[in-house]
Amino acid sequence: MFCLKKTLFTLVLTCALVMGIARADFTFGEPANLGPTINCDFDESGASLSADGLSLFFDCDFPNGSDWDPDGDWDIFVVTRQTLEGDWGNPVNLGPAINSPGVSEWDASISADGLELYFTRGSRTQRKDLHKDLYVAIRETTDSEWSTAVNLSEINTTCNEGGASISADGLSLYFTSDRENGPGDRDLYVTMRPTKNDAWCTPVNLGAIINGPSDDFAPSIASDGLTLIFSSTRPGNYTHDVDLWMARRKSTSDSWSEPLKLEQIVNTQDVHSADISPDGRTLYLSCLDRTEGFGCYDIWQASIIPIVDLDGDGFVNAVDMSIMIDYWGTDDPLCDIGPMPWGDGIVDAQDLMVLAEHLFEELPDWSIQP
Repeated sequence: MFCLKKTLFTLVLTCALVMGIARADFTFGEPANLGPTINCDFDESGASLSADGLSLFFDCDFPNGSDWDPDGDWDIFVVTRQTLEGDWGNPVNLGPAINSPGVSEWDASISADGLELYFTRGSRTQRKDLHKDLYVAIRETTDSEWSTAVNLSEINTTCNEGGASISADGLSLYFTSDRENGPGDRDLYVTMRPTKNDAWCTPVNLGAIINGPSDDFAPSIASDGLTLIFSSTRPGNYTHDVDLWMARRKSTSDSWSEPLKLEQIVNTQDVHSADISPDGRTLYLSCLDRTEGFGCYDIWQASIIPIVDLDGDGFVNAVDMSIMIDYWGTDDPLCDIGPMPWGDGIVDAQDLMVLAEHLFEELPDWSIQP
């Protein structure tokens, strides 16, 4: 009986993949607005969470009236909290080292050590004649002031570059560019460096598997380097112009899989950008006009939930643990749920620890969700 349930459940998940929707061994919770401390009547986007989860960088077109930016263009802000369960404090503008007068800064990506901040500077429009470049600012410690940001000239071209996402080891930088010879209008690229002290190497287009014929932009690389989420205007979206898509790989040396569209629960309106929290448990979204929003674009968060009810009976118990043991040491995607919700390529103690967190819980049957 249990084998039958396992087979049926796996078939349902396989059908979801065939339909082009990314829902295998994890799903998403209902997105929640980050509230009026962060979101206001203006637009907010480009969330990037620090490795310790206590600082959130984002951009806003709030007219701050600062001496260095009296025109109120897009600026990058940071909010902090004392604990992971605590409330966010008031936003703080990162100041003239990051934000410049007369132009916009947005799409920040904070490094895992908190000492590098990558972002886009230019004019925040879709016009091709207004140039956008990638910049980086550094600081000696997380308590130090930021140095004056510098142009990443080894990456930037006469075309537009932006939307960077730095890998957890600091050695890979994913970004968007409309440079020539790509499969689409805007494509995703990656540049690498041997060590943090080396210059970035020549960027490489992620190829036709990732980049469609239209726009692909705003990449977010997970801290384990195995999941890439990005925004796209490719065919197959829901009714919106822009949806979130996801590609995965078994190891950082493997090729990316064919991208799959994320579930509609996080793709309810045009999504400008998304960021995966370092622990892989939260997706931060910048999306348009969801209900209960404060502005045009707000920042929301959605839980990334591993599917721990392995036999699909609505309970997490010894039966699910037994199923996991049956697949011990394999790469079975249903049982591979840790340490990230999408797993790490092998069923082992990491997955058992995740399952143990949910023992004796009664859960929704994710397999029958629309």
